[in-house]
Amino acid sequence: MQQIKIYFLLFACLIAASCSTTRRLKPGQVLYTGADVKINPDSAGRIDREKDIKNTLETKTRPRPNKSFLGIKWKLQLYNLAPDTVKPRGLGNWLKNKVGEAPVLLSEVKLGYNNNVLKSYLISQGYLQAEVTGDTLVKNKKGKAIYTAYTGLRYKINSISFPKDTGTLTRNINVNKDKSLIKVGEFYDLETYKSERIRIDNDLKENGYFYFSPDYLLVQVDSTIGKNLVDTWVKVKDITPIAALKPYTIKNINIYPSYNLRRDSLLRGLEPLVYKDFNIYDNRKTFKPKVFERLVFFKKGEKYNRRDHNQSLNRMVNIGAFQDVRAEFLPLDSFRNNELDLNIYLTPLKKNSLSFSVTGTNKSNNFVGSEVKITQTTRNLFRGAEILDVSASGGFETQYSGQSKGINSYSFTAEGKLTFPQFIVPFYKPESTTAFIPKTVASLSYQLLSRDTVYKLNSFKAEYGYNWKENLYKEHNLNPISINLVRPTQRDPADLQELYDKTPGLENTLQEQFIIGSNYNFTFTNQMEDSRRNNTYFYGSLETGGNVWGLFTSKDENGKRAIFDIPLTQFVRLETDLRNYHKINRNLIWANRLNLGYGHAYGNSTSLPFVRQFFAGGSNDVRAFRARSLGPGSYKVPEEQTFADQAGDIKALLNTELRFKISGIIHGAVFADAGNIWLRKEDPDRPGSAFKFKNAFSELAVGTGAGIRIDATIFVIRLDGAFPIRKPYLPSGERWVLNQVDFGSKTWRRENFILNIGIGYPF
Repeated sequence: MQQIKIYFLLFACLIAASCSTTRRLKPGQVLYTGADVKINPDSAGRIDREKDIKNTLETKTRPRPNKSFLGIKWKLQLYNLAPDTVKPRGLGNWLKNKVGEAPVLLSEVKLGYNNNVLKSYLISQGYLQAEVTGDTLVKNKKGKAIYTAYTGLRYKINSISFPKDTGTLTRNINVNKDKSLIKVGEFYDLETYKSERIRIDNDLKENGYFYFSPDYLLVQVDSTIGKNLVDTWVKVKDITPIAALKPYTIKNINIYPSYNLRRDSLLRGLEPLVYKDFNIYDNRKTFKPKVFERLVFFKKGEKYNRRDHNQSLNRMVNIGAFQDVRAEFLPLDSFRNNELDLNIYLTPLKKNSLSFSVTGTNKSNNFVGSEVKITQTTRNLFRGAEILDVSASGGFETQYSGQSKGINSYSFTAEGKLTFPQFIVPFYKPESTTAFIPKTVASLSYQLLSRDTVYKLNSFKAEYGYNWKENLYKEHNLNPISINLVRPTQRDPADLQELYDKTPGLENTLQEQFIIGSNYNFTFTNQMEDSRRNNTYFYGSLETGGNVWGLFTSKDENGKRAIFDIPLTQFVRLETDLRNYHKINRNLIWANRLNLGYGHAYGNSTSLPFVRQFFAGGSNDVRAFRARSLGPGSYKVPEEQTFADQAGDIKALLNTELRFKISGIIHGAVFADAGNIWLRKEDPDRPGSAFKFKNAFSELAVGTGAGIRIDATIFVIRLDGAFPIRKPYLPSGERWVLNQVDFGSKTWRRENFILNIGIGYPF
């Protein structure tokens, strides 16, 4: 009853607030509430995509009404809360002018201007006979604009003609006319005509027409032929400059690898080093000349083309060696000549830099702490644009609540990573002709991880591999050699066995592990294309351990294959992560994820090594359960167990999230998560941990909740609150617990409600 009263009071306050938006208007002033567009109101027929066109037309009207949320113009409310006169500094000024928003008045609406804007848009969509009229409607000091659009029939393309073949330029235009974006039988669309000009310009740029521009093309339309059809002609404007009408070739390629303005005259006076097609002006010998073979795609005597231009710039920018890159094309002598000199000015980054960072953490498993990291970066180490990163970091965390309350964890990590901007493959020299720099990466690291008195692990890792982008969407990462040695600090056997007895599954964590294998992962994403209605992200990985090395090792006295008396870990691990982002509208996105993992251990191993196993629960997973506390299967970690990290060989995870904009950088979300992990073989100490197809669906944990996100583009801070509605560790038939949800119960909240603080979106 008390809750009902509170809800009623809040509702009454909202109603009262919504009614007070006009209370401070002066006599004669009318609050503008927005625009309403009516399309062909006197006609029974509907046009194609009428709803979308109506929404677009309404967004094109000006001014925009005061911002609102759930029908409440909250910014205007804040403006009205402030007094009429406020001090230049203070809460009143901040409330009124920074957060609040002055009322938008009906008198600011210019009907004639908006009529023309809406008519122009309809014409651009093929409604060449469109007419728009506007009027206003006022009621109780509130007014809106009503626009009536009569579209007429939409025109289609009857024919398209290209310039006659009168020379090299028109011949190049006609060669690819079958690729025209303007198609006979399709509707007239102004954007398609603009895109067609750009397509022709791109074709010409690939054939040497450096000075050509889409503005030199004219697309003419004749709509008088009848039957709602148009004829189209593409022609080159008569005023096109002579320089734009001819193709250009590359004469000299001059490279300045250590350029700055102060050294400009000195560098130009140097005798260049001639290396193949390049003239290199660098008395400091900053880079090896062969570096530029991988960066510059132009060759002397060839025609200019945009593809080589863009790929060269992209490579020089992405190699990570220069702070400024500039390419200058200059006509030789005068525009009467058809040759260009290419001057490339490169300003290197500083050879050495030191960075220091301090980060704070607050994890969903109730660990709080911080990490300090220092990194030394050395660029152009061997004069081939290589990058050496050497870093050291130390972190400390403590668990302030939950099953492991009071446990402290600290870590120390040292890493060295050397990156070469090319493929380095023994006995083979692969070539890459994409705009992206392929990389060879060699790394070596050591980590000490201590979880209070529970365990200490020493991890040594070495990798050698390749990273390359096939194109803007596809990226590959292959490490043919990956070595990972994990060794726990020695403890008294009796104490260790007592710890194992208290903590099922911990023994797998503290096993000595020697992983020698290979791994490959592939990523596809088109998330950078904001214009798409649907964006997709896909990640797939394959990792093997001990497969090849197992053939060259002998078995020890226990029948296991070993290297240096350390058993060799043998397994195959697969993982995939598929995500889809559907834009319902500009401020509403439906995001979904499917994450699957499978590991198969064989030979020496009965399960995946702990550092390669899967985990469930946490701020980026099933958010209604604490990190690594879920599973395996229907097993539940006992309340008295201090070590809650649970791992598995198999994982299934489903997430769905509706994301919406509240105001400015404040965003919200409602979500549901489902998932679990399993062992491939049953652990006697953890009953119900094995994966069985017939039980898998019934053992999925399900949680739901809502969150607030501060999305400032360069960073995202996230706070999610979640609670379980299905618990897989309960007896069969009793796992759905939606009927037990009780936010008013302190006991229920303590046992079920989970707050997750995170950086970035969960997926």
